[in-house]
Amino acid sequence: MEPHHFFAPCPRGLESILATELEKLGAFSVQIHDGGVKFQGNWYICYRTNLESRIASRILWQITKQPYIDEADIYKISHAFPWNEWFSPTLTIRVNVAAIKCPLRSLDFVTLRIKDAICDKFRELTNKRPSVNTVNPDIRIHGFLDAQEFTLYLDTSGDALFKRNLRKTIGEAPLRENLAAGILQLAGWEPGIPLLDPMCGSGTFLLEAVQMSLNISPGIRRSFAFEKFKKFDEALWSKLKRESVARQKTKIHQPIYGSDLYGDALADAHTNLSMAGFSDVVALKQGNILEISAPASTGILVANPPYGKRVGDQEELAEFYPKLGDALKKRFIGWNAYLFTGDTLLPKLIRLAASRRIPLFNAAIECRLLEYKIVGGGMRKIKKDGVAQRSDSTSTTSQNL
Repeated sequence: MEPHHFFAPCPRGLESILATELEKLGAFSVQIHDGGVKFQGNWYICYRTNLESRIASRILWQITKQPYIDEADIYKISHAFPWNEWFSPTLTIRVNVAAIKCPLRSLDFVTLRIKDAICDKFRELTNKRPSVNTVNPDIRIHGFLDAQEFTLYLDTSGDALFKRNLRKTIGEAPLRENLAAGILQLAGWEPGIPLLDPMCGSGTFLLEAVQMSLNISPGIRRSFAFEKFKKFDEALWSKLKRESVARQKTKIHQPIYGSDLYGDALADAHTNLSMAGFSDVVALKQGNILEISAPASTGILVANPPYGKRVGDQEELAEFYPKLGDALKKRFIGWNAYLFTGDTLLPKLIRLAASRRIPLFNAAIECRLLEYKIVGGGMRKIKKDGVAQRSDSTSTTSQNL
């Protein structure tokens, strides 16, 4: 049987990490594209990537990719497939369309033509048609157009994969779970390495770290659209889930620490960790990032500092960032700090030398993941014999990984 073609979108900047993850999960013919990864596999791979991928936003099954000229071509292409063999007309649908350099005038009209083609095909074959539900559909169909080709996908995930069904409360500006998981991997964090989020909010970094530490599949608590497909292999899916649960580790305390200045934010983190059954795994306490001490001699600090409208005017930020840099230099020698921010002021005002600046996107917001290696003593390049010698002051290195 010919393998199926899939596309896994992800937060921009995490494509290479996703490609590596998909290969480990058994996907083949893996190809990195802007905003996601193409791959091939059978339905086992489809089920498994939905269950176990920490980075993908969705797993889209590619139905076709064909050249087009106008909306009539879009209708004809969409109408050609046996939709009734894939799902029942009693299920609700939603059509999403995205495009780059598309010559057609209205994506709304393209969306309508795809929907009409699917419903017309159902009516012709079954004398019934699915209803549209734009809020909570059973089945999602995705269309993508570039300047010349139209690609049609059937969504196997349903709700976006970053919805782990873990967080019961969210903060003012929540970080998506797959982006948080990607940041932890970019930071080089692995289970067993002390991890601190000193501005933890509702606890997204903490929840992702716990799942990684305990080998818990991110999709184990939720359902997926492929379970509603007519050819859904329930026995295979049950086997995958049983194997996933068997690989989970005992819930014992991990060197994962969270703190926040605000009690209501910390209460959200407490609630989320408790509802997920992780209360005894993570240590939480209320504290100011400018005053707390490192919980271990070495480790990784990761934080999503407030920026933009979340804090207020630029004067407050301009005062905060130098203090943050000073706190890291004084209290976190031996640690690597990773700050995720969309504020261009932070790297200018924190008074630390970033060893890496990784472009990432938080939804549509262009951000940077800034790496700071906190060491005792400064590093000055001495030209004599090409050897760098240490000064007496405390600073960060600017070495690349």
